[in-house]
Amino acid sequence: MFMHKVLIDPVPLSHRHDYFRTSSLIGSKITKKGQTIVEFAAQIWISSFLKLIMSQAGLAYTHRTLIKNADQLVVVCSNKERVKKGKDMDQVEIIANGSLVIGHDGKIVAVGSADAIAAQFTDATFEHVVEAKGKSVVPGLCDAHTHPVWSGDRVHEFKAKLAGATYLQIHEMGGGIGFTVRHTHASSEEELEELFEQRLNRMLKFGTLLLEAKSGYGLDWANELKMLKVIHAVAKRHPIHIVSNYCGAHSVPKGLTAVEATKDIVENQIPALVKAKEAGEIDPELIDVFCEKGVFEAKESRAILAAGQKAGLKINFHGDELNPTHSAELGAELGALAISHLECISEEGMAAMAEKEVVGVLLPTTAYVLRIHPPPARKMIDAGIPVALGSDFNPNAHCLSMPHVMNLACVMMRMTMNEALVAATINSAASMDRAHSHGSLEVGKQGDVVVLSTSSWEHLIYQQVDPPIESVLRAGKVVFQRS
Repeated sequence: MFMHKVLIDPVPLSHRHDYFRTSSLIGSKITKKGQTIVEFAAQIWISSFLKLIMSQAGLAYTHRTLIKNADQLVVVCSNKERVKKGKDMDQVEIIANGSLVIGHDGKIVAVGSADAIAAQFTDATFEHVVEAKGKSVVPGLCDAHTHPVWSGDRVHEFKAKLAGATYLQIHEMGGGIGFTVRHTHASSEEELEELFEQRLNRMLKFGTLLLEAKSGYGLDWANELKMLKVIHAVAKRHPIHIVSNYCGAHSVPKGLTAVEATKDIVENQIPALVKAKEAGEIDPELIDVFCEKGVFEAKESRAILAAGQKAGLKINFHGDELNPTHSAELGAELGALAISHLECISEEGMAAMAEKEVVGVLLPTTAYVLRIHPPPARKMIDAGIPVALGSDFNPNAHCLSMPHVMNLACVMMRMTMNEALVAATINSAASMDRAHSHGSLEVGKQGDVVVLSTSSWEHLIYQQVDPPIESVLRAGKVVFQRS
């Protein structure tokens, strides 16, 4: 007779959701979601029968990780929603005294009350057990908008802004994006990889486990390709899940008009991108353009986004930031996944985005640094737009902390803490086309979690600068532990 060690889950995936999601705290009201006696008896019988078979066959009943007894297990949502919007953004589902099981494939096997999980997994063994009594657990945070690959800091520009210089004035003086483009051109792939990885490590300790990463400091194809290669290489080895966004239309290159730059992107860069992607050198999924007065205006933006969409890229772009450009209407018309910034969104744009369920990615750090009015978050939420949050990490807004972004969203844009959490989890995941795998603690999704040392999850937002993050787990494995 021979022995095998196999990985078997005792209850089919199709049944686990109902078995384990036994209680929840929705908004400020507690509801109980129990089982009938027949369902409970069937669950125990099936589990016992399978355990007996495995025991007799010498099979191991093992899982990667058990997180148990959390005072608050914040699942966010549990009905496989792609987004939460309107009043639902202020409803966060929480299991009091909850536990979570993550399988060897890194995906969530079971979520429920501590008692239900303990009864179901009585004879199971786990590689890792996290005791979360007195603590809270939230999904890994999702940063919906970053520019993380560049060299050459712009601290001198920060000083100029404090003296009164505007973003466009700095841009016209050769600063801004142009400054970073020159320094990024001069850097090797190896140098950019090292810088990128250092930044990701800092983001990780603040709970970020899913990240949208743009190119955009290349502007010519050789350097855009270099940046996309850097994103692709680092994504293969870093714990943070990275979604690559081609942003060749971040600015009009020196010596070209917007029309000429658009032609180059549509006729040369996008076809080259497709070839490089087919060759496995890069893996962009999204396309971006800075749709702005004096940069790429509506006509050019439409041409670039449509060409990217035809090439198989999903639309996720900058719009309505410094001037009203009807970007919201354009994005809704083209079927965009998401539009970022939206400080100058119109009423018509809000209605269009809400109708098409386009995610609005809001970036409070931008308004904070540039001293401009923040996006109308309250109006957008009330209009039914699914709102997400991003750090906008770049040399102009040097922020690597999503908890800080969430705090700013609450203070500057008058979002509730529940709304900020939803915006930094499930809605941000949706903006990257990842709501099926990230953004909530549901069976079948990635086992990406953040463990807080406080019994109430709200301390993640409340404790400024140094949030009480005790550990960060990616696919059930600890990738950051506070010493």
